[in-house]
Amino acid sequence: MGVLQSLVIGNLTVKKPIIQGGMGVGISLSSLAGAVAKAGGMGIISTAQIGFREPDFVKNPQEANLRAIGKELKKAREIAPEGVIGFNIMVATRDYALYVKEAVKAGADIIISGAGLPVDLPEFAKGSATKLAPIVSSAKSARVICRLWDRKYKRVPDMVVIEGPLAGGHLGFSTEELHQLGADTDNVPVTYKQDQYDQEVKAIQKVTEEFGQKYQKKIPVVTAGGIYDHKDVMRQFETLGVDGVQVATRFVTTEECDAPMAYKQAYIHAKKEDIVITKSPVGMPGRAIKNKFLEGVGKTPFKLEWCYQCLEHCNPATIPYCITKALVNAAIGKVDEALLFCGSNAYRAEKIETVPEVMAELCGE
Repeated sequence: MGVLQSLVIGNLTVKKPIIQGGMGVGISLSSLAGAVAKAGGMGIISTAQIGFREPDFVKNPQEANLRAIGKELKKAREIAPEGVIGFNIMVATRDYALYVKEAVKAGADIIISGAGLPVDLPEFAKGSATKLAPIVSSAKSARVICRLWDRKYKRVPDMVVIEGPLAGGHLGFSTEELHQLGADTDNVPVTYKQDQYDQEVKAIQKVTEEFGQKYQKKIPVVTAGGIYDHKDVMRQFETLGVDGVQVATRFVTTEECDAPMAYKQAYIHAKKEDIVITKSPVGMPGRAIKNKFLEGVGKTPFKLEWCYQCLEHCNPATIPYCITKALVNAAIGKVDEALLFCGSNAYRAEKIETVPEVMAELCGE
């Protein structure tokens, strides 16, 4: 097994080319991100309702969230003073610009941004040293972003994350696309058309090469979704020639993960057939663990008690449940009343590990 090369993003060097994926609400905060950065990877804090533990969260969700951004980064830096630490900020977040500016002000090394096309991300981070990395799922979206950034801001992404259809949480694929790729069944390992999606990854790499050449810089490409062990990691490097991988699900069942033990146990107890594609209140497909909550969605009348102003395109009058409430329940351990997002391989979790153990296994050390 070859030694994995460091991931180089301009003047940033991540010793081990493993990025811990951002998981909200409250699953990847300072504890997990700090531990991954300390172990040589890139630690990512999710800003999705990051202030849910702040005393004024219900009344002033936005203020609580913005305040928590600086707090969480500071705590992660205390764990890993030399590490590379950044944020995952969803484009679908209401007041997206404010969150980006706050992360930049706090001194984030990098901002990874998906759940929509981050076409104006450079505007909100201008003049800063923070690296910017859009998440894409298709060559078309990669080209749109690169072209717009080139034309409007005279720059290109510092890194591109390609999130495939086996990822957890909200997916950048329509229900039809997931079905065509065989990524929407409870037997994904058998039905998934890996080669078909590999072609898309190669097409995205062509786009990054083209725009990288124009600016005489290398735009590293990182793949994500369904990467669970060393074999999965090596496949990405050897078959696709990527520069790094983003892993999320595997880090949930670590001691350092910010999730409560009940959440981690839900992964450990999940069987292959428990991992399903569900529709979020804003109509996006997502991958989660089937539980009492999901089985009850749409069967019981839903009345919104409180709007947390989380997503730009959410209509409180028509939603079947409140996604913030469902995800906060997951983060506080009320797993039967929660939406438990997970990647396609969550059923493979068998025990609680430590971040250094997971990092060593992923890197084949």
